[in-house]
Amino acid sequence: MANKPKRKNKKKKIIKQVPHGHAYIQATFNNTIVSVTDQNGDVLGWSSAGLVGFKGPKKATPYAATQVVKRLVENINDYNVKEVNVFVKGIGGGRESAIRAFNSNGIQVLSIKDVTPIPHNGCRPPKRRRV
Repeated sequence: MANKPKRKNKKKKIIKQVPHGHAYIQATFNNTIVSVTDQNGDVLGWSSAGLVGFKGPKKATPYAATQVVKRLVENINDYNVKEVNVFVKGIGGGRESAIRAFNSNGIQVLSIKDVTPIPHNGCRPPKRRRV
């Protein structure tokens, strides 16, 4: 008699309703990454320009950022997110267009905060060049 492998019962995924969330936009010179979390910081969904299908220098364009947000909003439709606080990090090309894309895709932006890290004194500069 052969032993039958036991089947594990999978739990049904409970989709919670999150009307208010946080959106984190990381806009670098090379890419744009956007993620949406709930109030506790648990990620509901994320997307990036590379995931959407852009390659090379096109990933850092404003158009790519709008497509990233559009894809993200489709992914988090189940959570019923209606409004977000936006936290922007970086100085890439997709900063403003990603924020505008939230509004155009039906999610209201309550506040925008720039959380780009700024060095207060920075690294020690290299010593003077002797020729």
